[in-house]
Amino acid sequence: MRESLLLDVPHRQVVFTIPKMLRIFFKYKRSLLSGLCLCGKEALLKYFKAVTGRELTPGIIAVIQSFGSKINLHPHLHFLLTEGGEDKEGRFRKVSNFNDSLLTEFFSREVFSLLLRKQLINLSLVQKVLRWRHSGFNVHSRVRTKTREEAERVGKYMIRSILSLKKLSFDETEGKVSYQYGNLRAEEERMDYLEFIARVTSHIPDKGQVTLRYYGLYSNAHRGKMRKRGVDPSHPPIIEDETPFVPSRGWAEMIKKVYQIDPLICPQCGGRMRIISFIEDHKVIDKIIAHLKLTFHAERPPPPQIVQKELMMAAEERGEYF
Repeated sequence: MRESLLLDVPHRQVVFTIPKMLRIFFKYKRSLLSGLCLCGKEALLKYFKAVTGRELTPGIIAVIQSFGSKINLHPHLHFLLTEGGEDKEGRFRKVSNFNDSLLTEFFSREVFSLLLRKQLINLSLVQKVLRWRHSGFNVHSRVRTKTREEAERVGKYMIRSILSLKKLSFDETEGKVSYQYGNLRAEEERMDYLEFIARVTSHIPDKGQVTLRYYGLYSNAHRGKMRKRGVDPSHPPIIEDETPFVPSRGWAEMIKKVYQIDPLICPQCGGRMRIISFIEDHKVIDKIIAHLKLTFHAERPPPPQIVQKELMMAAEERGEYF
């Protein structure tokens, strides 16, 4: 993997986790794990576009894991990700700063959209989760590698097995299985041997299910195209100097300043709203507004010079969150 696949650029391990109340859907619908993996990929692509203002194609090695440290149900994702991606001109642009909070926002929207499309949840549940102080969604990207050797070690950790025999013991007199977990094996899970068998077998992938996936620069399709062009896929042109896109203010804050209206406050109940999807097609937006017979009035017209300045800033920051 080190010589033939990994690019000679820094990598990140990005771990995506979901709330406990949503994990049950992935236990009985194993095909949803593939959709969950795509949610992680789409969240990363949208994040790169938001922070750079460009559409970048990173290299991603994705591992789907359904188990936790106690061999329990815990569907989550491990991504080995290049720090940056290839732009439309074929040059690799670096992105070394990662905002886990913003990544979590993108990921939660993708997962909600997936479950809504499958009709497994409804909007009321989405609104309930979004009102929680801690939604249960989490993204962790602090593990960073600078060399191919370090990235390879992280990759080996990502594809680890469900359990370790060194942590396993069996009490024949009681028919109980003990499994050690936690830091320095400080904690222990004790269970009936039949429950142990049920836990382990529940994590066996379905026939034909792929738990290791390659996207973007690491996909077979992309690498094949590069070879046809006579280009070594492991050595793309790299832009060393990165110019990170740092938005100064959010779109909602600018609207609030200019029009004295907070667009994220519900006009019916006065509660705080959070966006779960965004429609960019102006024709669709006009149809929705016309159907709902909506009208918009500011409390007072903004000064012309502020309008011009804020609209210019909004144009520059378009795509900050979406």
